Amino acid sequence: AAGTKGKRLALPHSRVLLHQPYAQVGYSQVTDLELAAREILRMREILEEIIAKHTGQPIDRIHKDTDRDFVMEASAAKEYGIIDEVISTREFADRSGPIR
Repeated sequence: AAGTKGKRLALPHSRVLLHQPYAQVGYSQVTDLELAAREILRMREILEEIIAKHTGQPIDRIHKDTDRDFVMEASAAKEYGIIDEVISTREFADRSGPIR
């Protein structure tokens, strides 16, 4: 979602996954778990703000959508504002030019 506007592309059969941050805290003291939980929640807020900025979606929708893994087809990702265009393989080859 944070790529250059107008250049965020996906192929028709692509899938886009939105999810909240994951953490592996393992066995720790309760105070360590509390610190880790606060940091993860802070990271989630930052991530939601970034996605909102780049998609135009309200933060409350992003919060709801990322509560569990949220998978979208390319066309849905375009509607959501994550990508700008769904393109064919041929279109991509024509746009990209020679590999350098």
